[in-house]
Amino acid sequence: QVQLMESGGGSVQAGGSLRLSCVASRLSYPYSRYCAGWYRQDPGKEREGVATIRNDGYTEYANSVKGRFTISKDNVKNTLTLQMNSLQPEDTSLYYCVAAPPHQCGQGWYWGRGTQVTVSS
Repeated sequence: QVQLMESGGGSVQAGGSLRLSCVASRLSYPYSRYCAGWYRQDPGKEREGVATIRNDGYTEYANSVKGRFTISKDNVKNTLTLQMNSLQPEDTSLYYCVAAPPHQCGQGWYWGRGTQVTVSS
């Protein structure tokens, strides 16, 4: 069972930056073969895909974060990172790290426990 441990959440004022990290362990394949990403969820709302990265390095972003957030993957350190700049109050949420082996990409995500990001105006 893949384990994902997020870190880096916190509180910041609007316009500030945060960097989220996620370390993956108990992998059945080399981390380079996994696709990965970040989701976020507010209470009472559905989870929203923020950014994903395929095992070929292709990235996708939600329209709301394009140009402000950058996802990256270190296949040596088994670490996924989300650099968040120009944060806005609407970015406040619980952020989850996800990963899936190559045959489950986009469908059978493994989930971390989440890290809280709070942006004040």
